[in-house]
Amino acid sequence: MSLNLASIPGDGIGPEVVDQSFLVLDAAAGKTGLKFEKTHFPFSAAHYIDTGKVLDDDDIAALRKFDAIMLGAVGGQPNDPRLAGGVIEKGILLKLRFDLDQYINLRPVKLYPGIDTPLKHKTSKEIDFVCVRENTEDLYCGLGGIMRKGTPHEVANQTMVATRHGVERCVRYAFETARARKAAGHRGHLTLVHKTNVLNFAGETWLRCFDEVKAEYADIETGYHHVDACCMFMVAKPEVYDVVVVPNMFGDIITDLGAAIAGGMGIASSGNLNPDGTAPSMFEPVHGSAPDIAGQNKANPIAAIDSMGLLCREVGRIKGDKAAVKAGELIGAAVQKVTPEFAGKSLDRSGFGCDAIGQMVVAAL
Repeated sequence: MSLNLASIPGDGIGPEVVDQSFLVLDAAAGKTGLKFEKTHFPFSAAHYIDTGKVLDDDDIAALRKFDAIMLGAVGGQPNDPRLAGGVIEKGILLKLRFDLDQYINLRPVKLYPGIDTPLKHKTSKEIDFVCVRENTEDLYCGLGGIMRKGTPHEVANQTMVATRHGVERCVRYAFETARARKAAGHRGHLTLVHKTNVLNFAGETWLRCFDEVKAEYADIETGYHHVDACCMFMVAKPEVYDVVVVPNMFGDIITDLGAAIAGGMGIASSGNLNPDGTAPSMFEPVHGSAPDIAGQNKANPIAAIDSMGLLCREVGRIKGDKAAVKAGELIGAAVQKVTPEFAGKSLDRSGFGCDAIGQMVVAAL
């Protein structure tokens, strides 16, 4: 089999880190027999400023032909008025996630060797879990509006959406993830995170669905935490988590907290998954475009390389491509061999060049 990959390097350091992720993929492919093709797309804040174009339906139709998308980072200079109102976030990121039905946002939270955590005395034994975030509903649907804007009587509302279909497919994916982790030697525990004591409509749908589905997974231990308690536990006792399932908005918040306790945004990988394989999944480092260091060979590509490993593993499973899964496993292992080199250094100012780090990972394969 062959993976047909779309590359959207984006803005700032995006092209640099994406280049290194493909460099590593090429080396891993040579060791596993994986075949892949890459097609470049220009979508970015810079492209929007130049052309006035984000993504349209024809672009989505073109991207549907691919097995997966590798995204670098999108975003221009801070406070650029041309990018006000979330035009890039809505016009590129959310459009891709919604139109391609990438209904799972998968965020591993794992402390790698040599990476510092702000949590005193915590190690990789305590910081090793996965967040399964629902990715196409909730407050991100854009339902709402403003009345009497600019007056003392202004009224704004934003609607939290939870459909049984959307909730159940996310919950089932999370249970399957917990089962797979249990088979790999983890605890096999799943925690639902919400705020059911206050959000008693959307929260009740989530909790009822969770309770009904868990009856089919007697081998998986379960729990529930309010989102504020979850934030507390992630800082004080991250070892209580193995797999977390969470709605979109709360997931957006706690996954960034998860990245922080695992060493920061510069090390965090992520996937926006269409687990059914009806459209391509998209993978991206969690960090931003860092325009202040763009083009200076200072960017750290580790998060992008790790996201490429995640791409291979997840898309390989979806497509039944064993060579892709093996390549992803090799990349993930190589990243963890390299991270001790960052001990005592800042991830985004490590002193290693972007291309040098890519070569370090290649050598570790």
